[in-house]
Amino acid sequence: MDICVLGLKGGIGKTTTAIHIAAYMQRFGETLLIDADKNGSALQWAEKGLLPFNVCNVEGSVKHIRKAEHVITDTKARPEKEEIQAVAEEYDLLILPTPPKALDMEALLKTRDMLIDYGTNYKVLLTITPPPRRRPGGGEKIPSTKEKEARELLEMEELPIFKSTIYQYTAVEKSPLSGVTVDKYDDSYSAIAWQCYENLGREIYNGEK
Repeated sequence: MDICVLGLKGGIGKTTTAIHIAAYMQRFGETLLIDADKNGSALQWAEKGLLPFNVCNVEGSVKHIRKAEHVITDTKARPEKEEIQAVAEEYDLLILPTPPKALDMEALLKTRDMLIDYGTNYKVLLTITPPPRRRPGGGEKIPSTKEKEARELLEMEELPIFKSTIYQYTAVEKSPLSGVTVDKYDDSYSAIAWQCYENLGREIYNGEK
C-alpha cells in the first residue's frame, strides 16, 4: 500500500498520523515512511533509532523503497496545487487529517475542492479531538460536541470519513520527544491513545484487503 498524509495547513496532526500508521503497517510487511516536509519532523522523531520502521527524506528513499511493501509519505504543509495533483495520481490512498476546529475544517474543504478533478481515493481523519466522556453512572462513552458537529458537517459535505477518531492525549504530544510511538511511551493514557491508531490501522488495512 502507498499512503499519503496530506493537509493544507500545519498543526493538524499530519506527522503524528503518518508515524503511527507506519508503525501499524510494519506489522504486516516492511514499511517505509518518507518525510517530504521541509521541517523534517518525522526524521527528528526517528533520530533516536527507536521506531520499528525506516524513515528517510525524499532523496534517500531510492535505496529503501524497493524493499518496502508499504510506503507512507508525510507531505509538507501547504503543498502547491501541482504537488497535490502529483500525490493524487500516485498514491493508493490519501488521508486528510483535520482537528474539529472551524479554520482547520475550512482548510480541509479547500483540499477536497482541489482533489475533485483527480478522482483520487481519499478519506478524512478527525485528529486532536477532545476525548469522549462517559454517561452518568458509567455507561457508554459520549462523543464531544466538537466531534459530533465536525462529523455532521463532513456528512453534510458528503466527504468520506474514517469511523476512527484520534483523540487528544498528552501522551501523543510527548511521545516524539522520546523518539517512540505512543504505545511505547510511559504514560497511563498511552494504551488508550494507541487504541485510536490501532482502530485506524484496521480500517485502512482491512479496507484494502
